[in-house]
Formats: sequence, C-alpha cells, structure tokens
Amino acid sequence: MTAHTDTPDTSGSVTTVYRVSGMSCGHCEGAVSGEISAIAGVSSVKAVASTGEVTVVSAAPLDTEAVRAAVDEAGFELAGQA
Repeated sequence: MTAHTDTPDTSGSVTTVYRVSGMSCGHCEGAVSGEISAIAGVSSVKAVASTGEVTVVSAAPLDTEAVRAAVDEAGFELAGQA
C-alpha cells in the first residue's frame, strides 16, 4: 500500500514517512539512515526496523527515485510511502 504523507511543518520543513522492506536490526536502520541522509535537503532521518518505517525531514519534498536509489544502495527495498 502506498500513500503520500508529505507534511509541511511551521518551519517550512517537510516530513515524509517511507516504508522500507528488509530492515531487521539497528545496523539496517543505520545503513538506510546514512544513505538517505546524503540526499541534498535532508535534515533528519529516523529508521525503525520493527515497523519498516523511515521518517525523513527535508527542506522540500524529495524525489522518490532519489530515495529509492539511496535505499537500494543500503541494500534494501523502498516499498512506498506510509
């Protein structure tokens, strides 16, 4: 299931929750967070292996393909947005 959840906050940042399949531990969370953090405009990333959710705060909405490429580079699969 894919749903769009870009939510602007009062500082002008956008929070988006993605679903990533295959994460099972803290190392997985770190790998995904590290790759997504390298995308221009990203200010914070929180990955939770137990739910498969990755919450990203960025200056503007991110290109889904850039997020997909970062998640692929970490060795996981972007399942969509939560």
